[in-house]
Amino acid sequence: MFRTGPSVTTRNIHDVASSLPGLSSSISRSENPWLDSRRKQTLLNLLDIITELNHDGALSPENDGVQVPSFEDGRDAPTVDERLQIAGAETFNKFEKRIENLDKELRNFANAARQLGSSVGILSSAFRLRERLTKILYLFRFNAACLFPRKVQRQSKESLINPNLMDRRRKATRRTSPPLSGKLMSDEALEPEKFPEQFEKFAADVATFLNCLNEFPEFTDEAVNASMRSFEGDLKYWSCCLKEYKSQFRLSAVQRYIHDLTSEIGDHIDNITVTLSMFIEIGVPTIRFAQQHAAANLLNLSTVATFFSAVTATTLQFSYGTTGSLLADTVNAFWFSSLVFSIAAAVNSLLGLTWKQAMYRSPGHRVPWWVLIWIKRSPLVFLVISVACFSAGLMLFTYSSNQGRVTNTITTLFTAVTSFGLAAVSAWFASERWTFVHHRGHMWLEDVILNATNRLFELQAVVNIKKALNWGQHRVCAAGSSLKQLPSKAASLLTFGKEGSDAGTEGTLPFTHPIGSPPSPSLIRDMSFSTETSERRMSCDSEESGVSSAPFNARERLVAAIRKVIMLQATTSAASGRYPPGDRHRTLSESRTEPMSPSRFSDPMAAFRGSRSMAVAPRLKAMRVTQEVPAHQALVRHLQFSPNGKYLATSSWDRTSIIFRVGDPFTSHRILVHTKGFIGQVAWSPSGNMVLTKLNRAIKIWTEDGVCKKTIDRPRTVQSIAWLPKGDAIVSVEVNEFIKMDQVNKIYESRVEGSVVVKLDLHGKVLDTYQFGRIKLNSVAVHPDCRRLIGVGPLLSSPSGLQPSKSRVEKRVIVYNMETKQSEHRSQTPVFNDVRDITIAKKGSVALISYEHQSPPQLWKLELVRDKEHKLSSILRPSLRLTYMPAKGPVDFSGPSYFGGQDDQLVLCAGKAGDIHIWERDTAALLHHIRPQGPSGDVTCIAWNYFADMQFMFATGSHDGTVRVWTTPDDTRPEDSPVALLTGFPPSRSPSVVSRDNRREANVIDPTSAGSPRERRPHVEIKVS
Repeated sequence: MFRTGPSVTTRNIHDVASSLPGLSSSISRSENPWLDSRRKQTLLNLLDIITELNHDGALSPENDGVQVPSFEDGRDAPTVDERLQIAGAETFNKFEKRIENLDKELRNFANAARQLGSSVGILSSAFRLRERLTKILYLFRFNAACLFPRKVQRQSKESLINPNLMDRRRKATRRTSPPLSGKLMSDEALEPEKFPEQFEKFAADVATFLNCLNEFPEFTDEAVNASMRSFEGDLKYWSCCLKEYKSQFRLSAVQRYIHDLTSEIGDHIDNITVTLSMFIEIGVPTIRFAQQHAAANLLNLSTVATFFSAVTATTLQFSYGTTGSLLADTVNAFWFSSLVFSIAAAVNSLLGLTWKQAMYRSPGHRVPWWVLIWIKRSPLVFLVISVACFSAGLMLFTYSSNQGRVTNTITTLFTAVTSFGLAAVSAWFASERWTFVHHRGHMWLEDVILNATNRLFELQAVVNIKKALNWGQHRVCAAGSSLKQLPSKAASLLTFGKEGSDAGTEGTLPFTHPIGSPPSPSLIRDMSFSTETSERRMSCDSEESGVSSAPFNARERLVAAIRKVIMLQATTSAASGRYPPGDRHRTLSESRTEPMSPSRFSDPMAAFRGSRSMAVAPRLKAMRVTQEVPAHQALVRHLQFSPNGKYLATSSWDRTSIIFRVGDPFTSHRILVHTKGFIGQVAWSPSGNMVLTKLNRAIKIWTEDGVCKKTIDRPRTVQSIAWLPKGDAIVSVEVNEFIKMDQVNKIYESRVEGSVVVKLDLHGKVLDTYQFGRIKLNSVAVHPDCRRLIGVGPLLSSPSGLQPSKSRVEKRVIVYNMETKQSEHRSQTPVFNDVRDITIAKKGSVALISYEHQSPPQLWKLELVRDKEHKLSSILRPSLRLTYMPAKGPVDFSGPSYFGGQDDQLVLCAGKAGDIHIWERDTAALLHHIRPQGPSGDVTCIAWNYFADMQFMFATGSHDGTVRVWTTPDDTRPEDSPVALLTGFPPSRSPSVVSRDNRREANVIDPTSAGSPRERRPHVEIKVS
């Protein structure tokens, strides 16, 4: 612990300097005065910095009790970066604003829906949904406060007010004194472990609200239904997936995943808010108008029934005293029945009107059918029966009162006509209702009648009757025509005789043989000849007036030129770094600088932990492209240096893989030609004497001299490959596909059912198989203990088989025990972004995970902890440690990220535009950012040479097949580093790098010689497998 005062600070610095091995002796024995002055100046600078910190109070004893904000794994971690704190807080504030907007729309909807009938259900569901939103927001705030404690404040559960006014009123009626305010969380435990349960209840509340909304038959909005159904499906999916992380919701990785879900949930909430606002503007007025129209109809019906009952009662005064005869009793019976039905129609109309306008009434599908029929149908039916009874009684009254014959006849005729019309219209209304119920509005009653008529006429008996009628009709017509000709024939026989009749008959032949005769063959020939002549003339005219194809060629050239200009502009804009912001912002809480707290200096070496970074940064900034090797004819897919640093293996889409000998310059050692398939990956063995190449359904094992030792054919698609740490076996990640084929061996159904990891020896023998079930692995890495696999990939479905409706599928980091052949308990961790690759450091303590698109790489700590269920066993638990943020704005990363430097102290990743980021592994401090080198400097992959310790070296691939080698120039002085200044020992140069003096001995071609890059390639031996 440092104390205040310059003397104490100086004394501690001298203690630290004396504790360094060889430091004090080297300072005392140094004979170089220039180095002594540089060491003195460095020490004085360190003393000035510590003195400033002491004056600022950072090293005072009063700060011993200050609690440092917890980092990802909660121990020995730097504080949260301020920029990431702000980004995370902004994301949560945006999510909170979205929930507040939805709550506002629900409140407006509740106020608007109070005017509707049967609105108690939708009001109750809206209040319950608002209450659930409050609980969800409380849990997300608690989660964000754990991740970003300096920017997001926690909220006490007692400060939350229940938005459910109906619940508050019900509770208030049970109390003798008026309540102060309705509390929400006092009787319910809201902990992070309740996230799955709250998501499931949230989905149920959304479904209830939607069902209540659809109970209004007057208006249905498909947009509201689609948005809420998709949100319900995603909530159920998230709830089902999160149940597998029981007792892990306090871990930072799970908290990070839940926080990242705010963007997906916020998108759903925005869609529901917009559609609900449109429903308030359009749907609620439509429903109100329909209900008011129905109420007006009932009110009119009640008025008519009341008026008709008065008419019936008035008319009944003329007949109720006349009794004793059958006819008079029948009249009284009809009129009394009419009075009863008219009164019933008036009363039922008023009852239906009151029921429809009541907000607490049940929806139609929740009312018994007989009650619904009585309320909706009985008023009109009773009024019709009342009119029919009154008309029948009135007709009989004319006979019972001994009216005249004319009066009786006219009254009977008009009563019959009006009764028939009333019955016909009533039957038509009933038929329309039946048609709507059975055909759901797809057919009208007229269409149903036409179809029934057509089916009737298609019956065999009707067809026979129709044929008989047609035959009879033709016979009658023939007989009629014969009868018409009979007088004329008789007259001709009597007047002209036989000769005249014959001549007359011949004279009529031209008129009786008309038009129906077919045309002559000569006429057909003339017509065909004229048609062919006209067609030939038209074709000749079209050929003479046709347009030449030259303009079309010019047009194609113009289109090609425009495309080239567009591609050039896109490439230039991408290289200049002008990228649009991403749709989502990563809200990470990792830091890149360690806090200046007293615990930092409890260890004497803690003050100089940054010395390695100080030594590395100048050399990284001095790195330049020293070689451009024209390696391939197509895109470079993957490249990797051998562990001994002697070779660089590349793979390309031109179906070749090249082994380069590392030197100045790089020389092509062997070309590994593959006859079929693209080479997706190369992997050197731990010893560096063998290399793997991955094809689509095969793995090839090569020696460093380009000899193919074995070709391992696989029945499934190979996703990735990896060596075991001992180098005696390999693992192959393969896609487990379900394929159905028809009788002609054509695939008509294919689906992915997960991944299978196969352990193979160097002869292709299957040693073991590991099933991963519902996860499609993109990459795996073998832990140095050779007992565990760590894989990353998306989840194909939830444990219950659910699929997300609109959101992304869940991705996971899973630890698999190869001895027990099952995933370790509590070792599955969710991740939000599309995961691509995983790499484990040499010591196995940390892993580097790479993502697709604009998601930055992350460092995960691999920690052995005791299993709570099995006390004697331990599990490997991954926990999120750091996130490596780019320099400015989002970057579209290309290929996996890798460790670099001595002891994996660096992390490097490349962007598609050509920018390269290099961070310090343990602090996520950005040491160097290489900006894009122009349109031709794109990067597809990157690899670090681990064996070149002091003269840093890495290689990058590009789309045009060029491999660029980056190294530190020879004029970079390692003696200028702070470590060398403090210790006096300049670092030695790596023996793997070819020196200037040894270049003449190497049989290589000078890269500066004349000729094209392809012509400068030396003669190499080609191995074909």
